[in-house]
Amino acid sequence: MAHAHESNTKRIWTVFGILSVITIVEVILGIIKPGALYYNSIFGLNVLNWIFILLTLWKAYYIAWAFMHLEGEKGNLRWSIVAPVVFLILYLSFIVLVEATYVFDVFNNSHYTWIF
Repeated sequence: MAHAHESNTKRIWTVFGILSVITIVEVILGIIKPGALYYNSIFGLNVLNWIFILLTLWKAYYIAWAFMHLEGEKGNLRWSIVAPVVFLILYLSFIVLVEATYVFDVFNNSHYTWIF
């Protein structure tokens, strides 16, 4: 029984380490804001924001993988849980970015003034 406890402890520390490394990378990129990533854009969004979105999706998938014990499930069940969540997050990101760009353009290029 002690062996199972050690493997669970090792698994918890491994998950903690992986999630910590991803979070540290996000924080460092957010503080430094490398010019090559910040001033270049893809699909109307700078590369740094795309990196943040992808790292956040990776963390969300890994949290589901580890804490919902999806690694032991069959591929179809795993994808039936993860795919809708990933789709909804990407869809929400798209809607927020499109609407934010529209609102910015309206206030920036019209006679309306910034009221907030």
